[in-house]
Amino acid sequence: MNESQAKQQSPWSERLRALRNMPPVLGILWDSGRAVVTWGLILRVLVAVAPFGIAKVAQYIITDIAAHLRGQPLPANFWQIVGAEVVLNVALGLLTRAVDYSDSLLANRYTQHVSVRVMEQAARLDLTTYENPVFYDRLERARVQATDRLAMIQQMGRLFQQVITTLVFSVALVMASPWLVLLLALGVLPSFLGETHYAFLGYAKNFRQTPAKRQMDYLRQVAGSREGAKEVKLFGLNKFFTDRFQALADQIYVEDTALSRSKLIVGGLLGIVGTLGYYGAYVYVIWKTIGGNYDIGQFTFLTAAIQQASSNLQQVFSTASGIADQALFLTDLLAFFEMEPTVMSKPDGKLLPDVIKRGFEFRNVTFTYPGTNRTVLKDFTLHLKPGERIALIGENGQGKTTIVKLITRLYDPTEGQILLDGVDLRDYKIEDLHRHIGVIFQDFMRFEMTARENIAVGRIEIPHKQEEIEDAAHKSLADTVVAKLGNGYDQILGRRFEGGVELSGGEWQKIALARAYLRDAQLLILDEPTAALDARSELEVFERFAELTQGKMALLISHRFSTVRMADRIVVLSGGRLIEEGDHRHLMEKGGVYAGMFEMQAASYR
Repeated sequence: MNESQAKQQSPWSERLRALRNMPPVLGILWDSGRAVVTWGLILRVLVAVAPFGIAKVAQYIITDIAAHLRGQPLPANFWQIVGAEVVLNVALGLLTRAVDYSDSLLANRYTQHVSVRVMEQAARLDLTTYENPVFYDRLERARVQATDRLAMIQQMGRLFQQVITTLVFSVALVMASPWLVLLLALGVLPSFLGETHYAFLGYAKNFRQTPAKRQMDYLRQVAGSREGAKEVKLFGLNKFFTDRFQALADQIYVEDTALSRSKLIVGGLLGIVGTLGYYGAYVYVIWKTIGGNYDIGQFTFLTAAIQQASSNLQQVFSTASGIADQALFLTDLLAFFEMEPTVMSKPDGKLLPDVIKRGFEFRNVTFTYPGTNRTVLKDFTLHLKPGERIALIGENGQGKTTIVKLITRLYDPTEGQILLDGVDLRDYKIEDLHRHIGVIFQDFMRFEMTARENIAVGRIEIPHKQEEIEDAAHKSLADTVVAKLGNGYDQILGRRFEGGVELSGGEWQKIALARAYLRDAQLLILDEPTAALDARSELEVFERFAELTQGKMALLISHRFSTVRMADRIVVLSGGRLIEEGDHRHLMEKGGVYAGMFEMQAASYR
């Protein structure tokens, strides 16, 4: 739902539609802790009926005392009845604490369960999804709703308890006079309608404010992050960021204040109506008692019943309104859970061959990013054979990284086919495809964990011996980095956690390269992973790369032609098309685009 829809839709129709969110949420709640939910409901039933029992016992006690004051003897069981009231009150106190304990357990179970589901769902979705700003708004709301809707879970438990208490006391009042319940309901209903109206306005406001709040989070992060500190200081950007943050915060404050002010005034007037309804029922009971219809014990019980029924009826409406409000916010969480990836394995997907024989083949592949008109690849054809090392070169935006994402099935082609041993890549299981490919991107992750874990994530599905970790580090030259760390492979990297050590860009890249070598994959892809290395270090890394990829397929992207020339075949891209290919010597003799780019770069070193 976009902003205009949020404004135009009827609060009541939208609220009723939002109630459809409740069954799936109750299902999530049940899955998060069935035993805790069951015991919580039992405890709430006991807490709900206990006030009625206490009020009824109090009626008997007051009736007996009034009779005794008129000269009648106390009943033989009088003190047992007094003791019963004490026991009921003590039990109510203990049961209330037990409910709180049950709620705390359920809160922990629910928060953990739904947070894990959000993480799992986010991992399932396509890479293209993450490039859509609308998705980020939905993801942000889903992450917030995963934990912030905990209040709704607790409200549902309270509503269940309040309804039972209200019904028990309402039955007692109906037996005395149906007018009592009618007066209470007429007094509470206007307040409920007002709460419902303002709850919807609050949802629409929060929905409208999501992009602004995301901008505020971004500005807060940029202005206060270690990565941005240098440029913020050098360029004097602090005031620029804080002013923009303040402008957004002021805008949100004005909207919040206007809604709160209106709710205060209207809600206060409607609250007066509720109070008049309560006292109408109270005066009615006084009038009937004075007229001799009720004795003092009945009067005491009925006034307690009126107070309990009125209080709980108001709470039922208020809690129900709050739940309806929370249910509106759950729309994005449940919609997020319902999202399905477009790139997925077929139910009968094939496993990759243990030894790839014919290699990967791009056949007339065209690719356009979803939501755009920009064609990144056009009728692209390329065959990567077993044991062959291919280098992709071209200016930025020519489709080099897109080829990597297509061959790893992070995307599917818009047109054409990608084949593996003659079989369409979409016929293989994605998970098995990924197990046979090792990739390091230029924007690789810097996991703020131990050096060992940073390498082990390259193939996390199996346990690794220390020798395997060290061997991968040796291949990528990361062993020289680890040798300088105080705790070796147990050293935490990064500054986020206490005791962590920050690495240089080049050192991080060697650690990241070790992950790719740990996979021992049939296809190894390096997408400009050595951009932070100096020329000598990069040459050393690629010499090792050339040595270790003997007999394997390798795809290399680099802007440095000194390293590209070691590839078996160089593919030149322009405008999303293959315009030249061949080895270094052949392309230089041809004197085309590659030769011109090579000479231009070589001239800068002369």
